[in-house]
Amino acid sequence: MSTEIRVPQLPESVADATLVTWHKQPGDPIRRDENLADLETDKVVLEVPAPANGVVSEIRVPSGTVVTSGQVLAVIEEGAAAPARASAPAATAAAPSSSPGATAKPAAPQKVAQASASAEAPRDAGRLSPSVRRLVEENHLNPAAIPGSGRDGRLTKADVVDYLGRKPAPAAAAAAASAVPPSASASSPATAPVVSAPTPLARAPVARAPAPAAGARAEQRVPMTRLRARIAQRLIEAQSTQALLTTFNEVDLTAIQELRARYKDRFEKERGVKLGFMSFFVKAAIAALKKFPVLNASVDGNDIIYHEFYDIGVAVSTDRGLVVPIVRDADTKDFAQLEKEIADFARKAREGSLAIEDLTGGTFTITNGGVFGSLMSTPIVNAPQSAILGMHKVQERPMVVNGQVAVRPMMYLAVTYDHRIIDGREAVQFLVAIKDALEDPGRMLLGI
Repeated sequence: MSTEIRVPQLPESVADATLVTWHKQPGDPIRRDENLADLETDKVVLEVPAPANGVVSEIRVPSGTVVTSGQVLAVIEEGAAAPARASAPAATAAAPSSSPGATAKPAAPQKVAQASASAEAPRDAGRLSPSVRRLVEENHLNPAAIPGSGRDGRLTKADVVDYLGRKPAPAAAAAAASAVPPSASASSPATAPVVSAPTPLARAPVARAPAPAAGARAEQRVPMTRLRARIAQRLIEAQSTQALLTTFNEVDLTAIQELRARYKDRFEKERGVKLGFMSFFVKAAIAALKKFPVLNASVDGNDIIYHEFYDIGVAVSTDRGLVVPIVRDADTKDFAQLEKEIADFARKAREGSLAIEDLTGGTFTITNGGVFGSLMSTPIVNAPQSAILGMHKVQERPMVVNGQVAVRPMMYLAVTYDHRIIDGREAVQFLVAIKDALEDPGRMLLGI
């Protein structure tokens, strides 16, 4: 039975998507829920899973095409017999013999097929995230051979990068293996699985342009990804439609560091998550937002919408660009819940598995340029929000404390705000309230 594979229903805020990668070609077998293609939207990469086992019979949309909800992408034949991709080459490899009249034994192809199946069993290729799958394919790697550190043993991008660092020339090794003549594999049955049973993700080596001559002034034109183009559009819109202004302050993190040092081991043991800085900043920001609610508001035409809930966006940098997943009702969550949710969002962002629902909404955003070494910056508001808090690098500096010079771990803070509805007085006092809460964490517990 033929089944059409269509673009899934896109969210209301997403008009279309770009088909960036096909993971199967006509004639390839596919399993139920295995990823067939990747669709890139303005916010996330969506996977298109197969609804049933079968074989891809037709692909109707080439890579790079802009598609809309419900559009037919491909056709699969459900229940069709998958071609024996592993056993056929093995039989060919086993055919040559020292005796002209000898025939190949059927046991060799069976062993090859079993070896291939066992190699694929430890890790389902359909469960790889788009960024991990792309890295595996480009380097012709067998995902089953790479130890996974993600949840349920899933591969992360860091796992693949680390594996490449330990094995610097996997592509060359794969090319060398594929170049072994059939006669060589026939004479050595132990190497037959390597030659004749490539993993489903293996691809022929991609022809690359010759390296430029020494001293050449090379250029490369690469189109923006949809996410990068959307980021550029939103940043320009924010600067052209809002009256943005930034105010700065600095915070002494001695109390936070002492608190973390005292309880981090017990906290991790009992709550199952590390105690980081971000939960303190989220708590401090919420306490300040409750005192100055206009920084949690947004502009709609000539109206100001005051949000009486606190959906805090936490900016996360990925290889595709900056994304801002939302911690819903952050004011109702304790430190452990905040740390777990933020860590989970960071993992999903790196794996490319964030859902659109994770990125929509939000009333206030926190961004941390300090993880990259930034000492001071002016973040841009994530419209239609009206303010954003910027964290920076923790650096020891000499400070005057009670009339004495002492070395303290200091961080510069910045809040960029929409001056149309937020006065400078409110922005400055908001930042001071965050500073006070962080320098005396007990205030957050007591609500003062």
